[in-house]
Amino acid sequence: MKSHRIAIIGGGNLGKSVAEGLLEGGFVQPSQITVTRRKIELLKPLQQRGVHTIIDNSTAIESSDVIVVALKPFNVKDVLAELKDSFDPKRHILISVVTGVTLKELTALLPEGTPIFRAMPNTAIAIRESVTCLCHRGATNDQVNYVTDLFNQLGISLSIDEKLMDAATVLGACGIAYALRFIRAVTQGGIEIGFDARTANLIASQTVKGAAELLLQLNRHPEEEIDKVTTPKGCTIAGLNEMEHQGFSSSLIKGVMASFKKISE
Repeated sequence: MKSHRIAIIGGGNLGKSVAEGLLEGGFVQPSQITVTRRKIELLKPLQQRGVHTIIDNSTAIESSDVIVVALKPFNVKDVLAELKDSFDPKRHILISVVTGVTLKELTALLPEGTPIFRAMPNTAIAIRESVTCLCHRGATNDQVNYVTDLFNQLGISLSIDEKLMDAATVLGACGIAYALRFIRAVTQGGIEIGFDARTANLIASQTVKGAAELLLQLNRHPEEEIDKVTTPKGCTIAGLNEMEHQGFSSSLIKGVMASFKKISE
């Protein structure tokens, strides 16, 4: 299926990031991608790389096999309703990266039998380091493998039940902001103990990246790695205990739950 053509409907930040990531990973050639946007001049960098850029969504769909919908949640239903006749369920796969639009809602907007996927990436997709959660309806095993492979070019992907999509949004997408806020706070602490802002930010960012890689590459639990740096009567355990006394873990858990409550409303 790698020879299939991909249309990205909605060339905003996310749509462009998907296109760029697929090109960087060599998943497809530039001539196999079409990206649509009303302000087509904003797609000039992609056009210069050989990507087809057009305004007309129906033309993009009819000339492609895999359709990635990267529209805003408020207009996706209207746009897809207008494009329904452009879809061929025997040929097309639809992948929605739109937050909050369910498989059931997407099914109602498309011809019967169209294979549909929901994908929830995060903003690290721009550097091919996203975690993308996937669910689907009406897809074959080959189609599932293809879409999984596609998003593995942009980081890592995993299949989940659709009922967990809101939770995936909180943990994976909102989670980027949580991690960045942690880095900002550590950077501020680093400034207070003597570093300039740029150096403190670099040390904090690389340290968080290294910590994450330890867990991912070695398949370890966080506490295993924490134990390695918490010596008796040492500075690490003193800092950790003070953070816990101030509600560090509790505040993070409450933040995750507050985001989930909000998205579930």
